[in-house]
Amino acid sequence: MKKILLLFIALITNAIQAQEVKTITYFQNDTLKLDLDLYLPKKKSSEKIPLIMFAFGGGFSGGERTSEKNFGLFMAENGIAVASISYSLYMKGKDFGCKGTLTEKIKAIQIGVSDMWQATAFLIENADKYNLDTSKIFISGISAGAEIGFQASFWDYKLMNLYKNNLPESFKYKGFIGGSGAIQDINLITKEKAVPMLLAHGNNDDTVPYSAGSHRSCPTNASGWLILFGSYAVYNQMKDLNKDIELITFCGGGHEFSGYLFHQGQQYVLDFVNDVLKGKKFESHLIVPTNKKGNGNYLFCD
Repeated sequence: MKKILLLFIALITNAIQAQEVKTITYFQNDTLKLDLDLYLPKKKSSEKIPLIMFAFGGGFSGGERTSEKNFGLFMAENGIAVASISYSLYMKGKDFGCKGTLTEKIKAIQIGVSDMWQATAFLIENADKYNLDTSKIFISGISAGAEIGFQASFWDYKLMNLYKNNLPESFKYKGFIGGSGAIQDINLITKEKAVPMLLAHGNNDDTVPYSAGSHRSCPTNASGWLILFGSYAVYNQMKDLNKDIELITFCGGGHEFSGYLFHQGQQYVLDFVNDVLKGKKFESHLIVPTNKKGNGNYLFCD
């Protein structure tokens, strides 16, 4: 038993030594300081390395950039950098649910997206310092972080950006990895703007809709009513556009599966990134049964 424990400790130590973690301030003014944790492969490469931008979940009122440390370490161990960012928690102390205010909810998302764009621009400017390939920047997130990822990928940057620091004119994220996220307008995903996606979602999610529906399942007369298009709606849109998309559906599952790709499903993320970088074409829908009841009126969950 002692030998097994020592071996386990050795393996963990070797894995940690295979990565380098840097905490960097990417934005600061008189009232706000925003940091990111940059996970880098310890072994230096002669080629510039891909990067995944990551935003945590928490309803724009809570959460920590360190919450997915294991994801950052895993990807760095496999030669891919991860930047887990802090962003402005505009809804802290406010109602992000049905009794909230629609304009405030949208403002919270816009601020979070602008922070993500700011972090991306910062790392592009410092790409040589960290050996990053600016043509291979992916974006990812969980729940609220996935909403940031969706809007950051498809919103009009010039119209919605709140900061002066600009992304390059031709910049486009290489792909998107989202756990239980949604986009505000499905029509923003066009043939020209589409990027490869890997999405995971429970089809009975009553926080962020799996298909088209209201945020937090709010009634239409609620002050915080906000229509969103979730992973299944996006999957169908991408299929119609003949664009690369992978969806993992947890039948009967709710919002508790929002972190799956960044916890148990890290290998899916690694395979997705490598497939995109190799230029592979793909379209798949993986249906995963759970011990939870309810098919959400989706025949594939029967």
